[in-house]
Amino acid sequence: MSALCIFSRRAPIVMLAYTMILLMTLSHAAAKAPNVVLLLADDLGSKDIGCYGGPVKTPALDRLAANGVRFTNFYSGAPVCSTARATLLTGRHHLRTGIYTVIQDHMHHMHLLENEVTIAEILQANGYETVHLGKWHVGTPFRGWKKPWIDEHGFDHWFATDLNAAPSHRNPKNFWRNRERVGELEGYACHLVVDEAIQWLDTKRVSETPFFLNIWFHEPHAPLAAPDEIVSRYGDLSDPAAIYSGTIDNTDRAIARLLEKLERMGSLDDTIIIYTSDHGSYRHERNGDLRSGKGSLFEGGIRTPGIICWPNGIKGGRIEKTPAGAIDILPTICGLVGIEQPKKVHLDGTDLSPLLKTDVKQLERRQALTWHSPTSQPVLAIRDGNYSLVGWRNKEYPKDQTAIQDVMNQMKLILEKHHGRELTRDELWHKCYNSPLNSPDWNQLRSKFVTLNTFQEAWIPMIKSGFGGITRFELYDLSVDPGQTKNLAKQLPEIAKRLEQTALAIHADVLAEAPTWGPQVNPENLPPTAKKARTEKQMKIHRLETTKRSRFDAFAYLNRIPLEREIDETPDDLSGRILGRLANQEGRVLVKLPPGMKRDAYQGFKIALDSGQALHAGSCFSCHQLPDCSLTTSKPVTPSLRNASYSMKQLRQTMKTDPHHNLQLDEGDLTRLLALLQILKDVPDAGFRNLILNANVLDTSGDLE
Repeated sequence: MSALCIFSRRAPIVMLAYTMILLMTLSHAAAKAPNVVLLLADDLGSKDIGCYGGPVKTPALDRLAANGVRFTNFYSGAPVCSTARATLLTGRHHLRTGIYTVIQDHMHHMHLLENEVTIAEILQANGYETVHLGKWHVGTPFRGWKKPWIDEHGFDHWFATDLNAAPSHRNPKNFWRNRERVGELEGYACHLVVDEAIQWLDTKRVSETPFFLNIWFHEPHAPLAAPDEIVSRYGDLSDPAAIYSGTIDNTDRAIARLLEKLERMGSLDDTIIIYTSDHGSYRHERNGDLRSGKGSLFEGGIRTPGIICWPNGIKGGRIEKTPAGAIDILPTICGLVGIEQPKKVHLDGTDLSPLLKTDVKQLERRQALTWHSPTSQPVLAIRDGNYSLVGWRNKEYPKDQTAIQDVMNQMKLILEKHHGRELTRDELWHKCYNSPLNSPDWNQLRSKFVTLNTFQEAWIPMIKSGFGGITRFELYDLSVDPGQTKNLAKQLPEIAKRLEQTALAIHADVLAEAPTWGPQVNPENLPPTAKKARTEKQMKIHRLETTKRSRFDAFAYLNRIPLEREIDETPDDLSGRILGRLANQEGRVLVKLPPGMKRDAYQGFKIALDSGQALHAGSCFSCHQLPDCSLTTSKPVTPSLRNASYSMKQLRQTMKTDPHHNLQLDEGDLTRLLALLQILKDVPDAGFRNLILNANVLDTSGDLE
């Protein structure tokens, strides 16, 4: 029989096999999670870039908008840097996360709380490689204060500055990479972070693993710098507006390089790309006809570009008018990627994926869009449909107003001479912070001005008590008055009252969860309402819902250890999941132990979790199920291991005589298990709070089994 005949008889079988392999391959490809790239500009206005009618040529961003969804009513999470970034990372109002205003790492204790769940941590837990590149500004230990490293918020690799690029965007020398200072670099900040992204994709990325690139550009935040050939497209080389535009143009060119790289990799079509700005511009003319700018809760301070592009998952070429914002990004990524939102976490944002992936005409928002900026005026804002309501407090926090006015008077003389005209009070305030002037005299005055106006953590109890109240409200119809010039509160009292009640209820909830930082003022000097709030809230640990109060519970809380089984999950499966979590934390040297919990207790917990058959496998939690550590037998010897008293003698006897404990454990294992049992005893509430606040990182870099 000829080979041709043999092949022809087998052909249907061969074709069937090839078809099955192809279908399996396609199924695997369809199941692969999309990559996520989040691009954030710094201080960029809602009318800066080309696709939003701005003066800057931005073909790369225009392409993303043309191929994706461009929002016309997109908002930042807050009107200044640190607060906006905390909200974006967590989907929660920044006050809940520990950040009240702009962080000065050498002056403030506050930082993004380690127990906040970030976009990076969610994606990391679902198999993503995670990278942060660029500005951070939600707290670092770079200045010597004890604060979390960026990797402790879920990033496998990072290359970042704590604040702005210094001395400017050109040749910055304040970058760090993975806990090590980098030193002076050559190039512009926007291209340096894209260089790092491309290098990571080429050399560090694990093939076929989905990735999350969180790229936070420094541009166009001052101090400014851009190539002369780009600046010259927008005006004179010494014109601050032209340099500002040049930094945006230069950033667009960096983004174009990243998009080209993704395209060469064959990854562009299956990558979710999100572009926005942290808040409005300090150059008010770049916020269109909107009122005010950076630092304000009027539209000019919080309205930003918002572009979401995913060729394989979202129909492009659309303009979306539904109000949305950075606070929605975390739940939206979860929705688009197809993963669960974090459990037992109050998210203030809403998943936009139904709006993006279907023909839903109206988004059902779980909670109204609100903004809470304690040191701003207005201090509160809410957006509902076409309406915007803003509210003012009626008192100022204690500052040396005489000294501030004296410095501003000196700065005013210099600024008005520079601009050749008289400045309004509002212009003067913003230019005192953001002027491009760079003489020694000016820098000295600006430093003094910033220091005098810096947020004081001693104000926090006053803020949490509702200091000054929110007593004046204004209502605007943005569909006909986007510049917020006509107050409609008296003409539309029912709408104004409804929005006021909604905003105040959310505001109260946010303040109640906000933590307290730093040295505090004498309680006797606080207003009566502040004293009451201090008494009621001083024992509260942020987002801790359990009523259990042992060192073990503090340990579980600090390390985000899951203690409850999911649906259909066995105790052994839960133990395996916890061991996986601990292994991840150990590899990154992130395991934290509360005071009084020693290494032996930690190792005892791992022995208790191990359900294997070899030496050192305790398999304790197969029977003593978490979180109560109670026995599952019908007649338990003891209701729970919690608050039980054991000596080494009793533990040896139990292991020897109880048939359930037929285990291969040596004396060292028993010592460690006894140490675990000892940290299952409850402590008073006050002591428990101190366990959380005074925890230390365990060095797991080399000697743990």
